[in-house]
Amino acid sequence: MSLADAGPVLLVGAGKMGMAMAQGWVKAGLPGAALTLVDPQPHESVKVFAETAGAAVRTDLPGETPRVVVLAVKPQVMGSVLGELKPIIGDETLVISIAAGISIAKIVDGLGTERVVRTMPNTPAQLGKGITGAAAAPAVTGKDREIADAMLAAAGEIVWVEAEQLLDAVTAVSGSGPAYVFYLVEALAAAGVAQGLSDEQAMKLARQTVVGAAALLEADASEAAQLRKNVTSPAGTTEAALNVLMAEDGLAPLISRTVAAARARSEELGQ
Repeated sequence: MSLADAGPVLLVGAGKMGMAMAQGWVKAGLPGAALTLVDPQPHESVKVFAETAGAAVRTDLPGETPRVVVLAVKPQVMGSVLGELKPIIGDETLVISIAAGISIAKIVDGLGTERVVRTMPNTPAQLGKGITGAAAAPAVTGKDREIADAMLAAAGEIVWVEAEQLLDAVTAVSGSGPAYVFYLVEALAAAGVAQGLSDEQAMKLARQTVVGAAALLEADASEAAQLRKNVTSPAGTTEAALNVLMAEDGLAPLISRTVAAARARSEELGQ
């Protein structure tokens, strides 16, 4: 469906992720006049965006009932936000949450509506290169899901999961995942410095290596394992390195523990 028909949309929380999504919506066809941004302390860039797009910026909630509410606030303040929002939630309002760890049940209980979609986007959404995991409450209609699809697609790809509990795994893999990649760049650069490169040289090499590898992943539909094999010559330097990374105590068990720790924390936030 077209985002031209999705409004009025109320975005609660105009931080980096919320604004990345808002910019994507407007770019994808949501009229600025159909968008209201609510933030207690909106950054100057939020005001500039709103003025350019023709959207409204408020520090408090409007009195009108929106068609779509997007919750982009920190999990720690979600309880109070839900209480303030409840009076303006209508029978036709679709609620989309991007707050980590906050369950559909908590949102339903706080707002008194069961038309809730819980999602977990990631920061590449700022470039339209993100991926979002999503789960829908049973009361979400087909039309609601079309709207959610259109709004989430503005940030990148979407993976729907049937069991909401799997969003904790989504959070651990893709929600937190960009930070793992950035730390890999840091570690690879540090290893380069240890081998005699300057800080600047090592960081440039490490950073562009990850950028280039990501571009290959996007351009080539081959499995990641096949792309790895394409780089690996028998008895060559890459194979020597992979013998370390793929050892029993190498990268795979470390990543497994990393993702498990992130999932456990996501589950704690939802309690």
